Amino acid sequence: MTHKTRVVRQEDLDPGFFDFFTSLPGGEQILSCIQCGTCSGSCPFANDMDHTPRAIIAMMRAGMVEDVLNSTTPYYCASCYSCAARCPRDINITEVMYLLKNISQLKGKYGSFYSIFGALTRRYGRMFEGELMLRAMLKTDPLKLPGFTPLGIRMFLKGKLKPLPSLIAGRGELQRLYDYAQEAGSVGREVGS
Repeated sequence: MTHKTRVVRQEDLDPGFFDFFTSLPGGEQILSCIQCGTCSGSCPFANDMDHTPRAIIAMMRAGMVEDVLNSTTPYYCASCYSCAARCPRDINITEVMYLLKNISQLKGKYGSFYSIFGALTRRYGRMFEGELMLRAMLKTDPLKLPGFTPLGIRMFLKGKLKPLPSLIAGRGELQRLYDYAQEAGSVGREVGS
């Protein structure tokens, strides 16, 4: 994948974002980043990300808030911890990616995959992978959808992809739990969408 670049205007930068991020528990780790690129070189999904983990940290330092929060990078993180294990500064990049995901979802940015996931588990009581991938692709990159058709057909023929969702017993109870958690503020509004 070609990494996206764009011209950034000075008025689009928010230098306070880096200070805000580093004030969060776990966020202070990136203060010691030396931009060596070990995290990006260790990441099995770096080629699929729109920005490498190293680039994300550099963008945060530059105050490129919109680019960071709209980035797909945190969502490609497989939580394999290869980056954290190899970082010469002992930065837990995986935890940094979790923080970025949480912030972007709270600000209503790129969190579509997780909001779709939550909505589907709320509706059906379990995951319905076909609808998850279809809705996520339509929201993020619909042009990639045809490329997944052969895989979908093979999965369907092997019984790994169901055409209709299976529902759990007691779905009403689960939905009441979601409602309770949302009212208590522990589940983001996007889950109920």
